[in-house]
Amino acid sequence: MLVETPTTRPETPAANRRRHDDAPDTMERFGRLAALPDGPEREALRDELVTAWLPMAHRIAGRFRDRGESLEDLRQVAALGLVKAIDRFDPERGAFESYAVPTITGEVKRHFRDRMWALRVPRRVQELRNKVRVARRELTQAPGSPEPSVAALAAHTGLTEDEVTAGMEALESFSTLSLDAELSAGDDGYSLADTLGAADGSYDTVIDRESAKSGLRRLPERERAILYMRFFEDMTQSRIADQLGISQMHVSRLISRSCARVRDEAMGERTGRPPQN
Repeated sequence: MLVETPTTRPETPAANRRRHDDAPDTMERFGRLAALPDGPEREALRDELVTAWLPMAHRIAGRFRDRGESLEDLRQVAALGLVKAIDRFDPERGAFESYAVPTITGEVKRHFRDRMWALRVPRRVQELRNKVRVARRELTQAPGSPEPSVAALAAHTGLTEDEVTAGMEALESFSTLSLDAELSAGDDGYSLADTLGAADGSYDTVIDRESAKSGLRRLPERERAILYMRFFEDMTQSRIADQLGISQMHVSRLISRSCARVRDEAMGERTGRPPQN
């Protein structure tokens, strides 16, 4: 009985080996495509090449399954990359597969980078995320390996610890969390929105007061006194009129005129325009 061993197994000549079954021999058609002018004949030959190489594009798309995108959408993106590869390929520069694989893979990766992030993340951060993800996988391949530390990841990738930290944060930022998401499962559960602060309206009051100070200082003493009694001592216009010995209507006119002057001066300081007289 003859047992075939690695030393007795016949070798296939390198020229006759193919890396994949979905890599057809289309060099002759690519040569004709490069020589044809634009027109129906060229379009038909281009469609033939797309059909012939589409299984390879689908295989590449399958590498990215289970990453949050449907396989059908990934296949469409890979097919787009295939069309780009066919249009740009120069038959004189080598085998089509060697050119098409990185072209299609790059198209799928760009799809994840540009379309799958819920928030727009800088490319630099995405690259850090990918390096950290690969390093974490490599450092935890052995059974029982502990979760690598930031320092270990930095040493493995050649990144700084700050860059590793940014990449780790990006690993958890591929999708967004709804503000209505429950953060507690108990009866007193609260949502993410409940943990966020709100704008303090007191800041606007402080800004308004500071803006009004200079205008108040420039008012005549009597107008300043009237505004103080009206808005700080909460006195009625009639009571102010009795205290100053003037009519209530005159008090009303003075309050309106003084407020308008202070307001105009405050707005003029904010916008750089001179106050209205």
